[in-house]
Amino acid sequence: MLLPIARKFVAAEDQAGALSHVADLNKDGISGILNLLGEHYDNTAEATADADAYIDMIEAIDDADLDCCVSVKPSQIGLDLGDDVFRTHLERIVDAGVEHDVFVWIDMEDYTTTDVTLDAFEHHAHETDGNVGICVQANLKRTREDVERLADVPGKVRFVKGAYDEPADVAYKQKARVNEAYRELLAFAFETFDDGIAVGSHDPEIIEHVEGLAETHGTPFEFQLLMGVREDAQRELASEYEVYQYAPYGPKYLSYFYRRVRERKENALFALRAVLGR
Repeated sequence: MLLPIARKFVAAEDQAGALSHVADLNKDGISGILNLLGEHYDNTAEATADADAYIDMIEAIDDADLDCCVSVKPSQIGLDLGDDVFRTHLERIVDAGVEHDVFVWIDMEDYTTTDVTLDAFEHHAHETDGNVGICVQANLKRTREDVERLADVPGKVRFVKGAYDEPADVAYKQKARVNEAYRELLAFAFETFDDGIAVGSHDPEIIEHVEGLAETHGTPFEFQLLMGVREDAQRELASEYEVYQYAPYGPKYLSYFYRRVRERKENALFALRAVLGR
């Protein structure tokens, strides 16, 4: 059973609970993105087990006829063990996604993994005619060039500010500069992309900015927000826009919870309210 401190941010410890969470989201007009917790494995057995778990989840999503996709971390399915291990497991997961009509997101991790992750995305995007998505991070100085490269690639691109503490030579360190880069990337995407834009932000100013871009350009897009953060706003947005909730699940939730709190101090308040039942 999940500890009270984690219930705000984690859907469940097991597959059945995660599927039940998504079913409830769907009733509110919100789609689900399920992420099995785990990363940076240093043995093949763990990477293989999590790849198998994603394939099982994809089959279960199809069987339950849920509006849901999955999101996979490269280091979770073997990137730290070698590019070939990562690519083999990712291909298995993507193939299952195509077979069961379930979209597969590839999460982006720290800057050292960017090239191999983008290359894998491009390969599978063309192979599956766009049944995969990738995440790009506005705090990295290289991201504008990466987004230009992705403009004509089928699939979806999730735009986030970036949560990793990257070196100053590769990343913007000032919050204001990251926000500026994020707005510029979104403006470029809405002007250039035909569709496939996913906005991963809870920032009210960014959401308002995106609404203006959408009104101006008419480009299809979706909002993606984390479980446990501004959930009332998620339901409000879902009355007008396509909204996905990124919901982690699995027994390795304590490390995820502490990372969420470290990334944004306001999340500690959400967790305290969850514990107190308020």
